[in-house]
Amino acid sequence: MRNAWLSSLIVVGVMCSLPGNASAEPARKVVELFTSQGCNSCPPADRLAAELARDPGNVLISLPVDYWDYLGWKDSFAKPAFTARQKAYARARGDMQVYTPQAVVDGVTHAVGSDSEAIDTAVSAPLEVPVTGTVAGDQLRVDVAASSTKAKDAQVWLVPILSAASVAIGRGENAGATVTYTNIARDLRKLGDWKGEARKFEVSTADIRKLDADGAAILLQANDGGLPGPILGATIVKLK
Repeated sequence: MRNAWLSSLIVVGVMCSLPGNASAEPARKVVELFTSQGCNSCPPADRLAAELARDPGNVLISLPVDYWDYLGWKDSFAKPAFTARQKAYARARGDMQVYTPQAVVDGVTHAVGSDSEAIDTAVSAPLEVPVTGTVAGDQLRVDVAASSTKAKDAQVWLVPILSAASVAIGRGENAGATVTYTNIARDLRKLGDWKGEARKFEVSTADIRKLDADGAAILLQANDGGLPGPILGATIVKLK
C-alpha cells in the first residue's frame, strides 16, 4: 500500500470486454480504480480490474494518477485531472483518504483496489437514471433519461477510454514488470448539466479516437457543492 501527503490533503492509506456499438445490459455498479505504474501494490488491482470489466453490469474505469512519478518512473497514462478527481472524492467523503490502489464505487465509498470482496460489498448508490450511448456513423449519441430522483443537480461526463494496453515498466518499484491496464481513462470531459430533464448530446467519434481511445464511459453524477457526488447513471460504449 502506498501513502502520500498530497497538497492540501492528509493522505492515509493501507496499500500502495466492452459491449458492442450500443449500450447493452444496464449498469449496476461503477468502479473507478485509481492506480499507478509506479506503485508496487497496484498490479493485483489492475488484474482485478480486468475481471470486473468482463461483467457487463460493471462500468470499470482505470484512472492513473501522477503523484508517484517521482519514484523513478513516469506513468505513461497519468493525468493531473485524475489525481484531482481522486482528491475531490476524498474531500466529498470527508475522510481525506487518497492512496493507490483505491477503488471508488458509484462515487460513494472507497475500498482497496485489489480487494474484490470489499469492492463487491461496498455501499453504493442505486444507478436509477437510465443512460445510453449509441454509435451512429461518426457520432456518439448520449441519451440521459428524465427522472424524478431527488438528486436534481448533476453533471453528465464523458470519459474516453482505451479498452486495454500493456506497459513494460523500465524503472521504479515495478521495474521489469509488464502490466496490462483495462478501460484506461484518456480524459474527463463535461458534456453538460442535468436537472431531472431528458438530455441528449452528440460527440464526434473522431475526437474520441484522437485521444488514443476506442470507447467511452458516460457518467451522470450528482454535483455536491462542486464536489463529485453519487453516480446516478452510467454506461460504457465501444467505438469499433
